[in-house]
Amino acid sequence: MPTAATTTQSRLRNIARCVSAAVDTLELVSNTVKTPFLGAISSTSRSLLTSVETVKQNKEACIRLLEQTHQLLYAIIALHIKSDTGGELSPTFLSHIGSFTETLHKVHNFVEAQQEKSWLKQFFRQTEMTALLKDCSTGLQQSLDFFQIQAMGLITDAAELQEYAQNAHQEVLEMIDSLADMNASDGAASINQGFLSTESSSTSISMLPSEPKIFHGRDSELADILSAFGREPTRVAILGAGGMGKTSLSRAVLHHSEIIARYGPRRVFVACDTAPTKIELAALVGAHVGLKTGRDLTRALIRHFSTGPPTLLILDNLETAWDPRESRGNIEEFLSLLTDIQHLALIITMRGAERPAKVHWTRPFLPPLLPLSQAAARQTFVDIADDVHDKQDVDKVLSLTDNLPLAINLIAHLVESEGCLAVLSRWEEERTSIISEGYDRKSNLDISISISLSSPRITSVPGSRDLLSLLSLLPDGLADVELRQANIPINDILRCKTALLRTSLAHQDQGRLKSLVPIREYFQKFYPPSMQLLRPLRLYFHELLDLYIKHRGTLPNRGVADRIALNFTNVQNILLSGLTQENPDLVDTIYSVTHLDVFSTGAGRGHLTFMERISDVLPQPTDHRLEVFVVMRRLLSWRYHPVADSQALVNEALDHFKHFEDPDLQARVHIAMGSYYQFHDDDRINARKYFGEALRLSSASGDIKRQSDTCDCLANLEWQNGDYAAGQKQAFESQRLAKVLGDLYREARGLRSEAMCWNSLGNYKEGISACARARELLALCGLADGEMESAIMSSQGEVHRAKTEYAEARKISDQLIQKVSSDKDPFDHAIALFNLTEVDIRLGATREQVEGNIARIKSIFAGMGYLRGETLCNLISGDFEIREGDLSTAGALLRSCVEASRGKDGEIMTLALGLLANPKRWGFLPAADNWSIIFLVHVLKSGEQLEIHRAFQFLGESFWHHHRDTATATSLFAVALEKFTQMDIHQNRAECMLRLGDIARDGGDSVRAIELWTTARPLFERCAQTKEVVKIGNRLTMIEREMQERHEKSLANLRAIKAPMDSLAPGEGNQNPSKQVPVLS
Repeated sequence: MPTAATTTQSRLRNIARCVSAAVDTLELVSNTVKTPFLGAISSTSRSLLTSVETVKQNKEACIRLLEQTHQLLYAIIALHIKSDTGGELSPTFLSHIGSFTETLHKVHNFVEAQQEKSWLKQFFRQTEMTALLKDCSTGLQQSLDFFQIQAMGLITDAAELQEYAQNAHQEVLEMIDSLADMNASDGAASINQGFLSTESSSTSISMLPSEPKIFHGRDSELADILSAFGREPTRVAILGAGGMGKTSLSRAVLHHSEIIARYGPRRVFVACDTAPTKIELAALVGAHVGLKTGRDLTRALIRHFSTGPPTLLILDNLETAWDPRESRGNIEEFLSLLTDIQHLALIITMRGAERPAKVHWTRPFLPPLLPLSQAAARQTFVDIADDVHDKQDVDKVLSLTDNLPLAINLIAHLVESEGCLAVLSRWEEERTSIISEGYDRKSNLDISISISLSSPRITSVPGSRDLLSLLSLLPDGLADVELRQANIPINDILRCKTALLRTSLAHQDQGRLKSLVPIREYFQKFYPPSMQLLRPLRLYFHELLDLYIKHRGTLPNRGVADRIALNFTNVQNILLSGLTQENPDLVDTIYSVTHLDVFSTGAGRGHLTFMERISDVLPQPTDHRLEVFVVMRRLLSWRYHPVADSQALVNEALDHFKHFEDPDLQARVHIAMGSYYQFHDDDRINARKYFGEALRLSSASGDIKRQSDTCDCLANLEWQNGDYAAGQKQAFESQRLAKVLGDLYREARGLRSEAMCWNSLGNYKEGISACARARELLALCGLADGEMESAIMSSQGEVHRAKTEYAEARKISDQLIQKVSSDKDPFDHAIALFNLTEVDIRLGATREQVEGNIARIKSIFAGMGYLRGETLCNLISGDFEIREGDLSTAGALLRSCVEASRGKDGEIMTLALGLLANPKRWGFLPAADNWSIIFLVHVLKSGEQLEIHRAFQFLGESFWHHHRDTATATSLFAVALEKFTQMDIHQNRAECMLRLGDIARDGGDSVRAIELWTTARPLFERCAQTKEVVKIGNRLTMIEREMQERHEKSLANLRAIKAPMDSLAPGEGNQNPSKQVPVLS
């Protein structure tokens, strides 16, 4: 009879198998749709299953947690199976899935701590373990309640569960087949491949528009453009009034057989009406060619096209960015850079008759497009409405269109369903109201649009006009997922969409419903969208932005970020329209604007200019919490652009806190203040003050999350100050608190801070181990390629630099520079460039290369107003000038670094003193002796083992060169060499061996000298110090020559002794035969 223990173990194994089957199915879903968090849920569940195999304590609790997890996994799978939007879930559902992911991380930590010898248990106090279990249970129950899952009781029927799992798996496979069929037959297929990732994707979103099916009257223009390709480089501007068919002509060129044969897949078509600035235009083009996002992709684009094969680039509707005077110069400069690439063919379409300057356009110029000829207009009409109408009536209708292609298209679709006479009658009615405001050629287009709106196909679906009005503010268009999920107050909205498509008032573009620019302008003028129409969409975007901010950096939310990216211009327009006192949701709108600014700067699109309008519309009476939040966002933006009057912002925030209690927001703001003072102003005193207050606030309120955040900030501050023991203590506490929370991201962050301290203390083994564990946790979070991964890479690069493995260090720095662009994250880019330049100096980079990098670093830091930046640049310049032999300049630069960092910046102080203290690099000037002693005193305080023993090495140089005290020098070199060998520091080991070899040679021990130098040579080779390798080679050659010369001299002496002896007769010259000298051979 089975015991209770074996029954429990059996249940544990059974539920583990069930969870494993659920994860198999969920991974299929995750690989098919773009729902965020699914990857993190799958990887965490897999790790959870590994941990549960060795659970020894609290098995019943673990079983309950796994049973609920199992139910929720299938609930999420069912959501996707039943979805009517291709598996794309609403922000509300995504928010709860994100919360479940966070709870699952807590479950993971709890189960891992129940193993018999779990290292994790040491981090928990008993009350904290109990609290963690309660959090797990509460979080899972909240998710069960939301997904309306009834408790299934204990799971014991394995056969039934297996059948359920198999059925769910089969339904997912059918869903995947259904999505594949839909994608194959519909333009929306591009959505799965066409999402623009704002985090790290480099997938191209380029999808060529179709070839125009009805295209008449442009044969001459088409031939002129094709002939331009015979006069490289090709630079063509297609100009003309709105509705004249510029886009259709460019699409005809795009799909012409000659162009296809010439460029093949290297044809890029970019609709530019969603890009109002140069930065956004560059981002849009970059997305189409598959570049990773960055704040300004101009340089990356130029590099991409310059190094790539011949390409055709078409920029459609470029007037959106070129027309405004404030952006025109930047757009023209951008075009000029593109046209400097000889093998890049460029075509632009723009309204008007003026070409952008700074481009040598292909001659003869293509004249602005004119209306179609009568024959072409009639053929266009017939292709749409058929040749069944009275010719005179058709001529009357066409005479009203001015032969504008867009007007013909609209009117022909009306005639197709209503007949000519009905259209002519309504033309007269609409003409009276529109022409009363003034008549020009555009009036006929406006009338054509107006008549289309009075068509029975539109009037029979009343919401169609409202949908078109809404689209007038949405240049990005709307996907079905937004039409279904945004709760737009339009009845039967998908039927409205169909009506707009049938009348050509809207069109499908890569799965999104859009209207053309002239139609959007018409509606903005005559029928702007009402607040009632805009409000639901604004709230929908608010939910997306709120979800993005909530999980930014801590969980993978690429799917959310992609939705925002696809609607980026839409969101800007919707939010901008809501920055008025009349908006009942003004507070939420302001929060959304700040969130979008975070998204925009992080995605490399730059700072939102209308952020500055917030101060003009802040609600009255004062919303103190909102105003504090706005201040916090401004302070946190220092990494991207200067913050004006930061102290006034700090004082303003502190003043607002007098009016309300919110410990969490107060702690967050104090952390933001501390970070600003630490990194931007290099003011460690104020940084410690605000971090301390944040810790006090979060501890008093029991806010473990903010306590963990603050401890990590303090760990970084202590590390920067050179107090590595204190830094480790704070890092350990940050990790402990994160484990209590079950927050894997924060735990990984604490491990990275711990690794920094280990590395500075010279314990690279522990540092590497901490980084490896951090990476494991990031993988469970789905953040294996995120910002924290870059920070860990930076720590690894630091280990390679410390060990003088310069090639490896350079490779990592170069990877970081490519990964973190100067536009997306200028601060991290500048630090990576600093580290690269530091290595390049050791590898012999030229003055031009080094000074070019330093100039770029200075420019980035100056643009941010980063006060510490000047000192860092002086430091690296001083290092370079030592190498170049300009010791006077180097000394002045490095002494300025010492003064600037005295008492507040242990990191820079250590670096500067280390450069000043090396007598060998300073040509053994007497002043270096003093700096060696100062350096030793400094590093003994911080306990940096590598630097302590470098100080011993430098003092050994002084005793050897200046004092000729070889005994003391030998002892110092021997102590340093032992430590460098233990730490595997190649260059310093080799330098100590080199000098010990010199001492051995001077002492007459040539064999020992050769042994030391021979051992040192591959170490110098390992760190690419070719000059030192040559020096050792010269030493070995010289000592071998000396040894050969001594040998030959000895032989000569022996021969000189032997010669006189050979000239004597036996016994001659020797009166005592018994003492005869033997003959030497």
